[in-house]
Amino acid sequence: MVKEVKLVNKVKRLIRRLGCPRFLNRYGPKKYEVYVYLSCLLIRHFCQLSYRRLKKLLDLLDITCPSKSALQYNSVRIPSWLWNRVLDITSGMKHHIVALDGTGFSRTNPSYYYLRRIDGKMPKVHVKLSAALDTKNKKWCKAKVRIIPRHDMKDAKHLIKNLKTRIIVADKGYDANSLHKYCYENKIETHIPLRDYGKTRRGNMGYRKKASKRFRLRSYNRRVLIESGFSSVKRKYGASVNSKTASGVRAEIYGRLVCHNLFGIINET
Repeated sequence: MVKEVKLVNKVKRLIRRLGCPRFLNRYGPKKYEVYVYLSCLLIRHFCQLSYRRLKKLLDLLDITCPSKSALQYNSVRIPSWLWNRVLDITSGMKHHIVALDGTGFSRTNPSYYYLRRIDGKMPKVHVKLSAALDTKNKKWCKAKVRIIPRHDMKDAKHLIKNLKTRIIVADKGYDANSLHKYCYENKIETHIPLRDYGKTRRGNMGYRKKASKRFRLRSYNRRVLIESGFSSVKRKYGASVNSKTASGVRAEIYGRLVCHNLFGIINET
């Protein structure tokens, strides 16, 4: 007998592990359960649909779906810490090698044809995503979304905080003494190449120098897998965001990462 694997079953199991209530609202009518909202949002990210088209499609297929406004309202109410908790559960509780890096999502998706016709330029304002990827199972462990782009080091400690891992790999942008010190105190190996500037004084063995003596090229080469992870998310779910508000943009990007993890688990089974 072939074991039946459904997205709804995965979502229900995920909600039980999160400890979420059965319904989102404490008072008022209990019409839709939490798994209904989460399943509809995952279908939206997987098919790259708007809320209105998603509602129309699911109604045509005779699948239970809340209204367009209810989906939009409840998606932005989910806090960032809960999204990261979902990523942590779907990626596995323990990790061996974790890669850190950042990428950008464009706020608009203009037509290159009309930009060339009007002698226009590509908009430079983008959304910054800093994320941690498990290089073994190719799942996202943690993420941080910023509407205004900042340096990668701003979110480095946030990504590895409470993360059960042994090795961290990243590019030269993360080569900072504060990060090496934080990882050394938490018994985490850092394999980050040294920058060409910011050399220490003679005889001063900082945490950067100590980490460089334990640098392994074989472990650092696992860093390229996070570039493949960013490419996979953008090719499958789009490289631009349609939301205009900050909470909507965060919910859209976090939803794509969760969708990547969940459908990866379904494909494995």
